Amino acid sequence: MAFDFDLFVIGGGSGGVRAARVAAQGGAKVGLAEEDKYGGTCVQRGCVPKKLMVFASEFPGAIEDAVQYGWTVHSGSFDWPAFRAKLEAELDRLEGVYRNILGNAGVQSFDARAVVADPHTVELSTGERFSAKHILVATGGWPVKPDLPGAEDAITSNEIFHLDSLPKSILIIGGGYIACEFAGILNGLGVEVTQYYRGAQILRGFDEEARGLISEEMIQNGVDLHLGTNIIEMEKVDGGFRVKSTNGDERVFEQVMFATGRAPNTAGLGLEQAGVKLGRNGQVIVDDYSQTSVPSIYAVGDVTDRVNLTPVAIREGMAFVETVFNGNPTPVDHALIPTAIFTQPEMGTVGLSEEEARDQEAVEIYCTSFRPMQTAFVGRPDRVLMKLVVSKATRKVLGCHIVAPGAGEMIQLAGIAVKMGATKEDFDRTVAVHPTMSEEIVTMREPTRSA
Repeated sequence: MAFDFDLFVIGGGSGGVRAARVAAQGGAKVGLAEEDKYGGTCVQRGCVPKKLMVFASEFPGAIEDAVQYGWTVHSGSFDWPAFRAKLEAELDRLEGVYRNILGNAGVQSFDARAVVADPHTVELSTGERFSAKHILVATGGWPVKPDLPGAEDAITSNEIFHLDSLPKSILIIGGGYIACEFAGILNGLGVEVTQYYRGAQILRGFDEEARGLISEEMIQNGVDLHLGTNIIEMEKVDGGFRVKSTNGDERVFEQVMFATGRAPNTAGLGLEQAGVKLGRNGQVIVDDYSQTSVPSIYAVGDVTDRVNLTPVAIREGMAFVETVFNGNPTPVDHALIPTAIFTQPEMGTVGLSEEEARDQEAVEIYCTSFRPMQTAFVGRPDRVLMKLVVSKATRKVLGCHIVAPGAGEMIQLAGIAVKMGATKEDFDRTVAVHPTMSEEIVTMREPTRSA
């Protein structure tokens, strides 16, 4: 049977665009449909605008420090509309880049919603139907709000970039990296930030020592963080939202933002009717090769709810093309993925936390915390953390955790060593780069403790 396309991709985010481009460059006839803006969560509603907002939010501290370093600085107030206009122009530029990538590779793109009609057919919101030998679902995820009266009027990370004006006060609900990043960003931009998290400590799943330091530093920086606290009810009132919480507080906030999780974008895609198995949260169930329960349908990225990171979606897209179009079955490697959390202070992490590692084997912990030179000079109390988790049996570094300005940049390079299986002695043999914060990673000689 002759198909209209060798591959039809549903979703124009990082994973879908990469798979479409590489398959098309290899000679496949490829179609791609995207109902919203190209670039997906990362470019339009995530990493890129978020990091630019982090940069913007760090200037007040930098200006204060500049005075302590001898500079005469005249700073005005933050002009949100001017920044937002520039941000939106940059996101539009990046969308154009993504469209050009597809066009230049020969991918036929459709600005429409696509659904799966059967294992080899997609149907667009324009009424067009196309047959495809392979279908790749790359529709990503979407923030979810709790089922609570009044929650429909609150915002999520999607809307935060497009507010007409910055609120004077905001309540952020959640304790994951999105909640904590935006708490830091908005605090830096001059918003009065309160954060509620129902758990005992923010950033669940990350190294306990590292997340404890981030929590302390966030509070020190001015975020009103309440742990073990959840929202009971909220209602829209003059001046914002009246919120009642489990700690007995009843306060009015100008804005409320939910950062309480994301769900895979699979509703109404026709997947179950086509025979594709979905998980409890609506995620597409796939094997190591990103293949679904229907052999002609694959899925990559956040819609599979495996490791929800942009570079991982791109890797999954590449592995899919290798497997299906290049005749080289390539499983996705989800081991030892370095990642950064752009809280303030930043965190970089790769490998196992101390808690995970000691559940598996006997380990030694090498850890140091100190005041970095740049901010200690101006009298700031900020602290940083450098930590290695080392196997007693093999001496391999099982985990590296850094809480410090620039931790994301550092962990990228440490990640190479950890991925290669470097031992503690390999780190020790490396000469320190002085004076830097990161030199502490190679100068810790004695273990802090065994676990």
